[in-house]
Amino acid sequence: MGQLRLTLAGAMLTIFGICGAALADVTLSKSNNATAVFGSELTKLLDDDKLAMNSVTARDVDRLLRTPLGPREAERLYTRDFLATLPSVEGGREWYCLAEAIYFEARGEAVKGQFAVAEVILNRVESARYPATICKVVNQGTGQRFRCQFTYTCDGRAETITEKAAWSRAGKIARLMTEGGPRLLTGGATHYHTHAVRPKWSRVLHLTATVGKHRFYITDRQFAANS
Repeated sequence: MGQLRLTLAGAMLTIFGICGAALADVTLSKSNNATAVFGSELTKLLDDDKLAMNSVTARDVDRLLRTPLGPREAERLYTRDFLATLPSVEGGREWYCLAEAIYFEARGEAVKGQFAVAEVILNRVESARYPATICKVVNQGTGQRFRCQFTYTCDGRAETITEKAAWSRAGKIARLMTEGGPRLLTGGATHYHTHAVRPKWSRVLHLTATVGKHRFYITDRQFAANS
């Protein structure tokens, strides 16, 4: 786990072009504002040399993952090229539930769309209106045909993973997001649907984003809290 986190940090820091020695002296913003950009000190480091892997610490990883990303950095994060730099991963039950949901709900989407689905699940975990774990959120209503929260869990078809490359990407996204990866895409959304349908509930919620084939929404309560 420690080695994986160091590898993850190395890949992310390489994307941002951050010098490891300088990073140790930078105090990163802890703002929860998903649209915030890097602090001015960190911005100055973006064109420095790549970080040597042995200079990355667990603290660096935690600080980096908590740092709000600007649009330019985010676009580099949400790519297959970035995911390809990360090692294949495995994890516990919560990781598996998130990876499975990403795979079955969004593997046909671009990487950004897969991250967006992961955001919704994690937003629900943090909401008092939903179960408090990833697995319970994903499986809420499972067993009640078409009354579940995520269609693949109650469509009557077996959850068989057949696309190895897509599963590998889903696993990496799930690990990144469960490690505190940024949520920049959906505006705190707890609901989404594909463009192919228009469920009744979408008419009373507030649209926050459209990412790939999905539209994302927040509730009245969330909208009021954000206003």
